[in-house]
Amino acid sequence: RFNTAPKPSMKPKNSLMPALLALCLALPLLNGTALAQTTTPAEPTSSSAVRAPLKIAPVDDAWRNNLPRDANTATQAYLDRLPPAAVQRANDYFEGKYWLQLWNFLLGLGIAALMLAGQRAARVRDWAQRVAHGRSFVRDGLFGAVYSVAGWVLSLPLIIYEGYVREHAYGMATQNFAAWAGEQGLNLLVETLLGALLVAILYAVIRRAGERWWLWGSVTSVALLMVLILVSPVWIAPLFNTYKPVEDGVVKASVLAMAHANGVPVENVYEFDASRQTTKVSANVSGIFGTAAVRLNDNLLRRASLPEIRAVMGHELGHYVMNHVYKMLTSFSLLLLAGFLFVKWLMDRLLARHGARWGINPALGAGDVASLPLFAAAFSVYLFIATPLQNTIIRTNEVEADRFGLNLSREPHGMAEAFLKLSEYRKPDPAAWEEFIFFDHPSARHRIHDSMRWREAMGTP
Repeated sequence: RFNTAPKPSMKPKNSLMPALLALCLALPLLNGTALAQTTTPAEPTSSSAVRAPLKIAPVDDAWRNNLPRDANTATQAYLDRLPPAAVQRANDYFEGKYWLQLWNFLLGLGIAALMLAGQRAARVRDWAQRVAHGRSFVRDGLFGAVYSVAGWVLSLPLIIYEGYVREHAYGMATQNFAAWAGEQGLNLLVETLLGALLVAILYAVIRRAGERWWLWGSVTSVALLMVLILVSPVWIAPLFNTYKPVEDGVVKASVLAMAHANGVPVENVYEFDASRQTTKVSANVSGIFGTAAVRLNDNLLRRASLPEIRAVMGHELGHYVMNHVYKMLTSFSLLLLAGFLFVKWLMDRLLARHGARWGINPALGAGDVASLPLFAAAFSVYLFIATPLQNTIIRTNEVEADRFGLNLSREPHGMAEAFLKLSEYRKPDPAAWEEFIFFDHPSARHRIHDSMRWREAMGTP
């Protein structure tokens, strides 16, 4: 995917339902979004170098036609167009993800521990019980809302650093602080409402399921995940960006032609105003159960050539045509099932040892909503350990979509040029172990090589 519209941060470090919000909202993978997911950078070494825009050495058709036919040599020629300072900037920016993943993980554990200590979670549960007049569904929803807001407040310094300060330091953001803070407030409202509902539903299922709550909890989570996939593009994304039809012309005609040639049921192409938030290019094809919507952002329209746009949208259409949404749902359903089993194993042991000290009702155990901080912490541990597996699942689908996009658009140079642009914020040439552990999308070297290998095999200029 090409980086989605920059939704405000919906990350799982403190979220109420890390299994769902992490997989659906923090990982933009199930709606066919973006060729590259971005992260927030580490502390830059030089502010002037950081703010300098990426300048890729320009080339013309003659340069492309004279590229060696060998895919390895042609790939290196493309990568050599990135100035060393730009490569270092991209490396610094992206490698910050490695540390920020750790800090977010530890912060989430710290917030959970703070809520459990001194029976704070139990006191919030008792307050919610009084407000709800004994209605367990309302009580659990209130608890979920409080936990969401508390986690956000405790995370606020890191949220500001990660989402605003660093993005501006690297010249990626276009919003002033007031506009950014306004979107963060709206995001908090959305996440709190969603979290309250998800927690209320999940804990109702857990209590009814008894010892098999891990099984029915995972089934419920998958069902809720599917609902979120359906409603997010329609109801959540428009809260942060304006969508309108792309003007009639060669771009719209070309994208629709590729869509119709592959049975994608769309009659329009939409653009959204991501430039009000970021300088990054973005596109997605979303849809499930026979629906589809093709969207690309104004940065892509303004910064990319027609071959690049065709290549990008060929990739996005590939996600839809190859049923990646269903394949991802299947893969992450199994991941969720294993996660719930792990969480049950860990919670049973911790509640037996510390449940009384935390004020958890022993008759309910994991069904007591006051155990939510422990649930969130246990699932965070699982997701943290499973990071390479999650990334491999996504990365495999991205490779498939890349190759589909090449066969559909027949634009190997357009694809390669687009991947160079993504080097603004993604390390272009990582070590193999880095790509396996940390990359949820293939590296620029990997993807450009695929493009040049296609060019070599097909005998195109």
